[in-house]
Amino acid sequence: MFDVAIVGSGPAGAACAAFCVDAGLRTLLLEREKFPREKVCGDCLNPSCWPVLERLRVLDAVRQLPHGKLDRVDFIAIGGRTVSVELPPGAEIAVKRSLFDEVLMNRARAGGAEVREAATVTALALEDGQWNITAGGESFAARALVAADGRNSTVARLLGLLPRIERDRVGLQTHLRLPVNFGSRVVLQFLPAGYSGQAPVGNGELNLCLVGKPSAMPALRRWAEVEFGIRPGHTWRTITPLRRAAVAPAERRAFLIGDAARVVEPFTGEGIYYALRSGELAASAAVALVQSGDEKAAASSYTAAHEQLYRGRLWVNRVARAAVLSPRLSSALLRAGVLHPRLLYLLTTKVVAR
Repeated sequence: MFDVAIVGSGPAGAACAAFCVDAGLRTLLLEREKFPREKVCGDCLNPSCWPVLERLRVLDAVRQLPHGKLDRVDFIAIGGRTVSVELPPGAEIAVKRSLFDEVLMNRARAGGAEVREAATVTALALEDGQWNITAGGESFAARALVAADGRNSTVARLLGLLPRIERDRVGLQTHLRLPVNFGSRVVLQFLPAGYSGQAPVGNGELNLCLVGKPSAMPALRRWAEVEFGIRPGHTWRTITPLRRAAVAPAERRAFLIGDAARVVEPFTGEGIYYALRSGELAASAAVALVQSGDEKAAASSYTAAHEQLYRGRLWVNRVARAAVLSPRLSSALLRAGVLHPRLLYLLTTKVVAR
């Protein structure tokens, strides 16, 4: 019998597991992949993450990973017009997810979490106040369950909570050799078929992301092949949907965190912060549940804290989403000077504010 079982060992799940073991809970962490592994992500960490990483006692380890230091954002319109916005010193870095996620998983394991890799959850049932879980050919029991398994959450699907998915856009991501003189910057580039995000991640590598409708992906790939000298047949990682309706973050003895609960537009680069912080909040809820046995109170407190986490921040995400859904209009506004650098600075600093 475990106190808490956490499904998914990305930033949300691993952070939750580490906070749970630190609080004295017997913790199980189930991960369907074998680490290290890459994930489709912009790889950017903003200052909102630092306090959570400090509380996890891994901030120094993360900063010692190969990474790219980012000192400005270049917004590039269709046609090439560029507006640059300087970032506050030390505001943001880019780290490959294979490295970042492994630090967090190892932190949870070192703290005392029992970790099962290559363990896909195939069955769930809540009976007599405990979750019975089948994963990787084994059976487990836990008093609390945390879903940290992403936007296409298996846990949410098995519980009947996953909303209908609208596959309106697709994300492609890869790592390439860093172009000469690329600089310490993030590039957000509007394209006729969608948009591209680019950031250096250290060790001479570039994170390249492409986002567009499924029908537009061949054109976006051809653009990338010409722009970055990528050979046809290059391997890309892919993910969809880019957006999905939010799910109730608590259901009796289950808590949903990170993208399993709410998916936000990746354009703003805040996803990892939401993952880390929601994992911390769910750990507190799991502790309260195990100690009191009051599942209603635990669900209510976590739901309120989860709503507060997003309150006042999602307006930036909505503005960004509107911009990327209409790349031609956004490019026209950039070219015309309507999207003034001061406005872009306001939006950018709102995202990277600690």
